Amino acid sequence: MRFAFIKRHQNAVPATRLCQIMDVSSRGFRAWRSRPACLRQREDMVLLAHIREQHRLSLQSYGRPRMTEELKEIGLDVGHRRVGRVHRENDSLDHFLILLTP
Repeated sequence: MRFAFIKRHQNAVPATRLCQIMDVSSRGFRAWRSRPACLRQREDMVLLAHIREQHRLSLQSYGRPRMTEELKEIGLDVGHRRVGRVHRENDSLDHFLILLTP
């Protein structure tokens, strides 16, 4: 969480200063940036692509329970809590991008 915060805000404040404030080493931050995404993150990215596709196909009308059923029908083994978490974590960014487009 600390490293993700630093990455999000390093354009406004130098990363070395943010590392000092967050009490982490700049070496640790650089190592974190160079690591590949963990298995869970990669699976979440695949799930997100499926969620977006099903959301588009449903004319943006499916909620979490119905979306979970649709994903199970296409062969994904997911629960409604995970679908909700992935959608919630990425939904705010989508709404922000929609507001910025003319």
